[in-house]
Amino acid sequence: MTYSFLTVDHRKKGVTWVTINHPPVNAIGNELMEELSRAAKELKANDSVRVIVLTSSHPKIFLAGADLKGMMQADDASLENPIERAATEMQRCFNQFSEMPKPVIAAINGHALGGGCELALACDFRLMSKGTIGLTEVSLGIIPGAGGTQRMTEILGRAKALENIFLAKKLSPAEAEAEGLITKAVADLEEETTEFAEKLALGAVFAMGQAKVAINAAELPLEKGLKEEAKAFSKTFESEEPAIGLAAFFQKETPEFYSGE
Repeated sequence: MTYSFLTVDHRKKGVTWVTINHPPVNAIGNELMEELSRAAKELKANDSVRVIVLTSSHPKIFLAGADLKGMMQADDASLENPIERAATEMQRCFNQFSEMPKPVIAAINGHALGGGCELALACDFRLMSKGTIGLTEVSLGIIPGAGGTQRMTEILGRAKALENIFLAKKLSPAEAEAEGLITKAVADLEEETTEFAEKLALGAVFAMGQAKVAINAAELPLEKGLKEEAKAFSKTFESEEPAIGLAAFFQKETPEFYSGE
């Protein structure tokens, strides 16, 4: 599948890098979201893809915020609330990575403010080398609309989410790591992300995907969440991973879930 604003690079050990290139500033627009959605579907369906890395080709920006002018202009006069519709579409796009049954890493190489932060928060892990990250929408008189209020609260807790959003804080990599907003501040983004991604790729990725389903269900009422966890637990036995892992355990060996290069 070809893309205008994305480069999909299948690397060793089933790690796939998706690089965003939407000049001039990697702003989020309808065309980019359409391509991100197509890429998410393609990568989800590709069994050879074990871990996904999202990054940017822009030297200073991971992903900029949404095209606000475009959001405020409806392409259909019959729509009562084009802004709400645009926010919903961004949520749906980013949710595909949050719900991806494979590990997803944001390799943040520059500023990730507003919508850029929201896409990063939709990923399972965030490694960051430079720039700043934060939900800065309140400084414009608006609020995060692509899942940011929900995911930052889930990650940092209510008090810290309020502080960050109300003050429109822009955190350096070290500050973001200290708060728990990112997984790790790194010096060499590509090298350290590759190392981390390949470590994940060598593990039981199908089981990780089912764990992710169960973890996401923690937001549901407890009874429903426990049912989803039981379903996900059962589903892990549909793959060969339990046989590999249990056999290695009893033989006191290291399990080899990935046999490729």
